[in-house]
Amino acid sequence: MIPVLAVLAAAVLFGTTGTAQALGPGDTTPLSVGVARLVIGGTALAAIGLGIGRRQRARQSAPPRLTRRAFALMAVTGVCLAAYQPLFFLGTERSGVAVGTVIALGSAPVLAGLLEWAMTRRLPSRVWMTATALATVGVAVLAISGGGAGGADPLGIVGSLGAGAAFAVFANAQRRLMDDGWDPFTVAGAMGAGSAICGALALLFVDLGWLASPGGLTVALWLGLATIAVAYTLFTWGLQRLTAATAATLTLAEPLTAGMLGVLLLGETLTGGAVIGILVLAAGLVLLAVFSRQPRDPAPYAAEA
Repeated sequence: MIPVLAVLAAAVLFGTTGTAQALGPGDTTPLSVGVARLVIGGTALAAIGLGIGRRQRARQSAPPRLTRRAFALMAVTGVCLAAYQPLFFLGTERSGVAVGTVIALGSAPVLAGLLEWAMTRRLPSRVWMTATALATVGVAVLAISGGGAGGADPLGIVGSLGAGAAFAVFANAQRRLMDDGWDPFTVAGAMGAGSAICGALALLFVDLGWLASPGGLTVALWLGLATIAVAYTLFTWGLQRLTAATAATLTLAEPLTAGMLGVLLLGETLTGGAVIGILVLAAGLVLLAVFSRQPRDPAPYAAEA
């Protein structure tokens, strides 16, 4: 029961990301918010993940070696998590928290599966193909619904899909690291360290003056500590003790949280087309979650936002 609650709590924390950014100071930008989140959250996640991972490796009879391949894969996870931030916030800023989050999360497992298919040449299952078709139709309906209140903005869709693609790449990189014997906490810690370095390099190119405004620092700390450091630690711990299907189902709490917060706290309204698109996309995710039993199914990574 505790692992279930850990993953569920992580998904809920992930789901607050877009709303926290929207409630922040008005002079923020997707890039500046993403950079602040990376520096704070990535540093904390690196300290937690690498610390726990060091103890886990000490108990291994033959711990993995840091080869060039492993270092490259770890670097990829950090860079992709860094790229995810401004793309995700661009999507929620232009299309709204509910729609932007659903597109990003709905596309992530689909794109992860397509990438794995291209890399392994393993033909996906019929269930995966059906779920992918539903998710694709859902995103298309959201796009056709157009901009405005509750609609999907074209640039916002690009941002959300870009965030989903970034997830697809680092999910596959993480999977290969764990296949090579690396424990999940070390993998998560390395991702945090790499993303923090990317964020630090971007500090010279963003205006973080909003941190000094009322609520600015609070938003940055919440986004960094709660939605990255704490959430990823809970998710990593719980994922080690749950089946892929169970974890995938629990992660659906993230878009649900984002949608509810968007409507209740931000006053967002959804057009009829947006509601239909979200329902179709959600149907694809539920199908993928319920019937995904293979250990290499991309669905468990859908919620790592």
